[in-house]
Amino acid sequence: MAIVHQPVLLEEVLSFLVPPRADSLMVDATLGEGGHAAAFLAKYPSLRYLGLDADPVIQAKARERLAAFAPRVSFRLGYFDELFPALAAELAEGRGERPDLVLFDLGISMHHYLESGRGFGFAKAEALDMRLDPSSSPSAADLVSQESEEELARIIYEYGEERLSRRIARAIVEARSRSTIATTADLASIVESAVPAAYRHGRIHPATRTFQALRIATNDELGRARRGIKAACALLAPGGIIGVISFHSLEDRIVKNLFRDLAGRSTQRPDEPIQEVSGPVEFELLLKKPREAGPEEAGRNPASRSAKLRVARRLAGGQAGVSA
Repeated sequence: MAIVHQPVLLEEVLSFLVPPRADSLMVDATLGEGGHAAAFLAKYPSLRYLGLDADPVIQAKARERLAAFAPRVSFRLGYFDELFPALAAELAEGRGERPDLVLFDLGISMHHYLESGRGFGFAKAEALDMRLDPSSSPSAADLVSQESEEELARIIYEYGEERLSRRIARAIVEARSRSTIATTADLASIVESAVPAAYRHGRIHPATRTFQALRIATNDELGRARRGIKAACALLAPGGIIGVISFHSLEDRIVKNLFRDLAGRSTQRPDEPIQEVSGPVEFELLLKKPREAGPEEAGRNPASRSAKLRVARRLAGGQAGVSA
């Protein structure tokens, strides 16, 4: 079994997500290849761990990696925004329990870029798929072949923060009228030819933001993050801790606003003083600013350079749930 993913901000996560009890239950909403899980299970010999993941291939790798920690580890296959409500329903029926710790690592595993063959990047010519769950739909190829020029421009601009989104969308629509856009190489070539020459020689490949946007849209990453984190906060035990690692500004903005709202602080206008909001304060922020990778980790693991960790704790006296 080849492990290609290094868990980011591992020391920071371990320092903040400390089990309140020896046999605490921890839910890993994005298990991936099990890097964070292996570290927690090794450090806390009585910790119980539930790993969630939407990708059956990568979950199989995690099962193998974490086999030494059985029977303290259990697994569920599916998207976290669907599984947390399912866990809450089980709790309402008198089954299950509230976790003391919840971890989200919203990044895409290196497995998906290097091994999955599903077209998450453009370093290799692969099918233009980008689905974390291969059984779901639509694929990225479906989006580029079916969406209108206006919708493609919106997706590329909002999810990729690409300033040339209209130009790129127009090129995609024109190209698909001539032939099917089936591979990552097809799409990367279209984007590269659509932008000015100077843009092709920038710091990143000109197709990077377009690929990010299509991946986010294909998997509804931002919607799932918003729904899943809220549902996890609702399930978290009083005194429990939730940590979320994000990798770009769109994700981090969602996490920041959700946490600040739950901590009773308004985020309506970023340029105005923070105001208290009505309703019970259920969480406290354990970090005023997100933790980021230090120079050593950033040099060792380039994927960590954009990572940000935010952490919040549910107040022991808080109400039983947070509206999801």
